[in-house]
Amino acid sequence: MEYATAEVPAAVAGTRPLRVLMETFSDAVHLRNDLFSYQREVEDEGENSNGVLVLEHFFGCTTQEAAETVNDVLTSRLHQFEHTALTEVPAVALEKGLAPGEVAAVAAYAKGLQDWQSGGHEWHLRSSRYMNAGARSASPWQVPSGPGTSAADVGALLAAAAAERLRAHAHVPFQKVGPSRLPDFHMPYELALSPHLDSARHNLVTWSHRTGILGEGVWDEDKLAAYDLALCSAGLDPDATPEALDLSAQWLAWGTYGDDYYPLVYGHRRDLAAARLTTARLSACMPVDGEPAVVPVSAMERGLTDLWARTTAEMTPGQRRTLKAAVDTMTESWVWELSNQALHRVPDPVDYLEMRRSTFGSDLTLSMCRVGHGPAIPPEVYRSGPVRSLENAAIDYACLLNDIFSYQKEIEYEGEIHNAVLVVQNFFGVDYPAALGVVHDLTTQRMRQFEHVVAHELPVLYEDFQLSGEARAAMDGYVLDLQNWMAGILHWHREVDRYKAEWLGSRAHGFLPGRAPGVPVPSPG
Repeated sequence: MEYATAEVPAAVAGTRPLRVLMETFSDAVHLRNDLFSYQREVEDEGENSNGVLVLEHFFGCTTQEAAETVNDVLTSRLHQFEHTALTEVPAVALEKGLAPGEVAAVAAYAKGLQDWQSGGHEWHLRSSRYMNAGARSASPWQVPSGPGTSAADVGALLAAAAAERLRAHAHVPFQKVGPSRLPDFHMPYELALSPHLDSARHNLVTWSHRTGILGEGVWDEDKLAAYDLALCSAGLDPDATPEALDLSAQWLAWGTYGDDYYPLVYGHRRDLAAARLTTARLSACMPVDGEPAVVPVSAMERGLTDLWARTTAEMTPGQRRTLKAAVDTMTESWVWELSNQALHRVPDPVDYLEMRRSTFGSDLTLSMCRVGHGPAIPPEVYRSGPVRSLENAAIDYACLLNDIFSYQKEIEYEGEIHNAVLVVQNFFGVDYPAALGVVHDLTTQRMRQFEHVVAHELPVLYEDFQLSGEARAAMDGYVLDLQNWMAGILHWHREVDRYKAEWLGSRAHGFLPGRAPGVPVPSPG
């Protein structure tokens, strides 16, 4: 498309808005093809990679019901394209300081993607490749003749589209939903806990006081104890040394604190400018090649500066860049959440699932796990399809599990819109129990995908890459790390008070009494 229209400026080519334009375009093209090609692929050729067939099996529904759902997803992706093009792209162009010619290039690229969509739709309608009997020779946009038919057809289409768009903005926050309903989670891996848990708990309190995390009005010792993040680390890495376990627990505390801080401090007053400044300063707290870091002025900056220095002391510049990118991805995703909150917009389901991996800090977790296995595993193995599938399955399981446990906390007490159960409720127009069933089924399928890759795809990968015995042992260790990660996260959610109705009812979920924090706004340098 860039060859046909204009080259996207390098300053914005890798940003979320441009990536979303490309991915929503791709999703709509491919889902449309699955709709038109179902008969040829599934019934005539025995194909099993078709979106309609996938949803038939997942929901246990009829072909027509699955096709309608695929079309709903397609429509939602096109709405996401339009939303991003009209709101996020102009904002990133301004943020990056694009010149008028560069802005025009981005606009031409977006227009080209739109043209491809309409042209592809027309081709599917006319082509005899998929639907010989239903192929059209005339334009589908020719309105039938006869009095009133034009207004009736177009009006119905516009009404349906408008209703779907408005539904994303119609959620009523702070609804009373009662205790989160917890299904029977599929977990085939056994839990193991570090013997250094008690010392990690004690050291986490000390570190949290030292960095100021307990002094800004967001957390206190009671909240820190209720969250028991050292317990999570003890399950994620049961074989860690005492020092490594402390570091893990402190990273978890820092990330969880930031995830609480952004919506509480910036979200309720819609202060995206301060949130972006905070995000930029946090990035500057992580020097890669010896450049000076900013002088920390807040608990998040002090905590990150300390964690960065200790974690990267023996890393190569390349490893530091990878870790920094992972942290940046997480903090930037928190700003995305604030943007949706400002618009009071329940996210598109696909966009939500993709961004949930970022808001959960998954890249950070994977970076830490990979560093622990050193150079024995070649980079191209990490980039391979089976390993990415394995990682994404584990990440999605943990993210969706968190959304199930945190439903009451987020929906009833925080007025949150970023929760998979709510996203499913909004998309399908169903109640809480029905949406919970869908999300629970997703967790089960993601775990089964993880098991499938371990059993059937990794052995083939080992042979394809001709991995040495050392590399195979390292990969087996990496798989074990991911298994411990999932088992540890499930155990942590079940044990801590953070999501329990009794604790939620006893604690206010705003600032601590009399201690609402101010927002430091130093110079970006």
